[in-house]
Amino acid sequence: MNEAEGSHKETSANGVEYTCPMHPEVRQDKPGNCPKCGMHLVPEKEVHAHSGHGHHAHAHAHQDHAAAADKSYDTVPSGYDGPVYTCPMHAQVRRIEPGSCPICGMGLELENAAMAAEGPNPELVDFTHRFWVGTALTVPLLVLTMGPYLGLSGVRGIFGERATLWIELVLGTPVVLWCGWPFLTRGWNSFRSMNLNMFSLIGMGVMSAWTFSVVAVLAPDIFPAGFRDPEGHVGVYFEAAAVIVTLVLLGQVMELRAREGTGKAIRALLDLAAKTARIVREDGTEEEIPLDDVQVGDRLRVRPGDKVPVDGVVLDGRSSVDESMITGEPVPVEKVAGESVTGATINGTGSLVIEARRVGADTMLSQIVEMVANAQRSRAPIQKYADKIAGFFVPAVIGVALLAFVGWAVWGPSPALSYALIAAVAVLIIACPCALGLATPMSIMTATGRGAQAGVLIKNAEALERFEKVGTLIVDKTGTLTEGKPRLIGVFAEPGHDESEVLRLAATLEKGSEHPLAEAIVDGAEERGVKLGSAGEFEAVTGKGVKGTVDGRPVALGNIKLVQDLGLQADDLTNRANERRDAGETVMFVVVEGKIAGLVSVADPVKETTPAALKALHELGFRIIMATGDNERTARAVAARLGIDEIRADVLPEDKASIIKELQGQGEKVAMAGDGVNDAPALAQADVGIAMGTGADVAIESAGITLVKGNLDGIVRARRLARAAMGNIRQNLFFALIYNAAGVPVAAGVLYPVFGILISPMFAAFAMSASSISVVLNSLRLRGTRI
Repeated sequence: MNEAEGSHKETSANGVEYTCPMHPEVRQDKPGNCPKCGMHLVPEKEVHAHSGHGHHAHAHAHQDHAAAADKSYDTVPSGYDGPVYTCPMHAQVRRIEPGSCPICGMGLELENAAMAAEGPNPELVDFTHRFWVGTALTVPLLVLTMGPYLGLSGVRGIFGERATLWIELVLGTPVVLWCGWPFLTRGWNSFRSMNLNMFSLIGMGVMSAWTFSVVAVLAPDIFPAGFRDPEGHVGVYFEAAAVIVTLVLLGQVMELRAREGTGKAIRALLDLAAKTARIVREDGTEEEIPLDDVQVGDRLRVRPGDKVPVDGVVLDGRSSVDESMITGEPVPVEKVAGESVTGATINGTGSLVIEARRVGADTMLSQIVEMVANAQRSRAPIQKYADKIAGFFVPAVIGVALLAFVGWAVWGPSPALSYALIAAVAVLIIACPCALGLATPMSIMTATGRGAQAGVLIKNAEALERFEKVGTLIVDKTGTLTEGKPRLIGVFAEPGHDESEVLRLAATLEKGSEHPLAEAIVDGAEERGVKLGSAGEFEAVTGKGVKGTVDGRPVALGNIKLVQDLGLQADDLTNRANERRDAGETVMFVVVEGKIAGLVSVADPVKETTPAALKALHELGFRIIMATGDNERTARAVAARLGIDEIRADVLPEDKASIIKELQGQGEKVAMAGDGVNDAPALAQADVGIAMGTGADVAIESAGITLVKGNLDGIVRARRLARAAMGNIRQNLFFALIYNAAGVPVAAGVLYPVFGILISPMFAAFAMSASSISVVLNSLRLRGTRI
């Protein structure tokens, strides 16, 4: 055991230990992040509930392990429930106050966007102010220093050579020491902690140029001949230092504006929520109350044009509701009694009375906000390559800068040492890896926000990256391909049994089940006026059916596997059952007192959007497999109608996960789309789990992608989004690296012997800023991506 790991194996004084769902050997006495994978630690008693999340639990799986092992990066006290600030690049850094990341120097952001104060980002306001002050001082400084090269030689003559140098010092010093102070402190802290980053290079370059220039003004006689031009003057570089600071500030302002835009997307979601609700009291009176006062079970009036205050169920009324804010679909949805409604959607012209089912943080809107915020802070696996590059890049650049200084000092023309200083500073500035650090997170932040607008919720960046590579898509049938609202089609009684009695027994037994097929049988019995009895000893047999007693008589209902488990033969009914299955219906056997009494047939209509979505998925390169608990004949009938490539029928819940393992063993990248509790293990096993937002909470929790509306066309959007995001990231990495790859040798002076070209630190600062701006602007293109 290493020291870092051992430090996390502590025993809690109150008996509660926190551990990692993925690495149970990691233990500590308070919440935090796992030093191995970066996951949030959970109480040990909950670890089994979390361990099924498989790949999708890795929201921060590729973080800096050494940094994560140092608990000093997470200084949030145990039990603290106020605002927490974290680094967009290093989620293990957590503070209760704003500041800069001790690893990369970036400004910390709120973990929970809902806690953000109204108004602009204070850091953006501060940097914008510094930028304009820097610009106001740098422009006259450039005119003063560059005048002779622009035909304005009289400018310096007005003040005299010596006075001009003092004016340059007065103009340049505030830009470096005040406008650039945030960068200088971050650079200093990077050397103190030995977490070298872009601010290390900026700080070294700016301070080298400024310090040299100040000494040249205050004590020019101390410099040797190597620093003097033929007239004996020592050059100063106030304008270079000032331009570098101003351009870096410009890049930071643009980055912060882009980040604020993604943050505004989250706050805009929060603003969609109603501020008040109209409660209907038991005596029939109505009152407007704050949204925070609404409790589960309250009856609420939603008037025409009002926002639905919370998630609930319609009790009375009829109206069309605009759900585009969560589904991306512009067509209003008809709502009647029994239909569910979602908070923040907009009621049409009718009046509704609803019962509150989910309030506060449990509403779909709150969950969407949390998921988007978490995804924007997560890191894609591709980021690890940028991290590796950055890890050795800064020390290597410092080495190149030193070599450039030595080379120019030894072999450069007169004044050799001045050329050496210029080359070293230019190398430090042009190689600044700020664009490299922005390449992935800017794309992820923008893409996840764009996905949320289209009803595609990305749990983490890893899911987005994985989904681009998926070749096989496994879909459940009920609730995924179909409406998930089966209807009773027919009842077929054996000789000696009455159809109504067979249906009564089956429906009474199914009252204790939450399965959609059970609901269809119960609803069908009620529609036919069948009076149900009382059931007892109810038992659900996973993947097979249900057993129990009805009015004291043993009854069982299920598929052929359940019949065989009961030791019965169903040969006489096979032909009739197969006829129904060939029509796409699901057939269940009814067993009463140890004998087969008949069949009930249920059909689940295919969603209107399914055929077009499957066609689009095939065009996007997916091989589609339907895995269902239905009989093979029923499954084949549905698959043939929809053009599905392959079926796996009669599968138990655990079989779905086994199918995925089998395909993964063959080298396939597999996604699973499902909506039920029984789909959760498969969703967790898949490379990417896709949950229907209309499904069970555990399925959504196990998935990496959630489709708010629950239609397969959401998978089409998710695939297009994944491709666009990953393509954007690769473009960003190219923009980030090409500037450095081309710029560092040029800044070091490799072109000077042949072409006489040596770039100045000012041009290096421009190239560095252009690299960052290219990445930011390219990332923002994702906002308009058509998915």
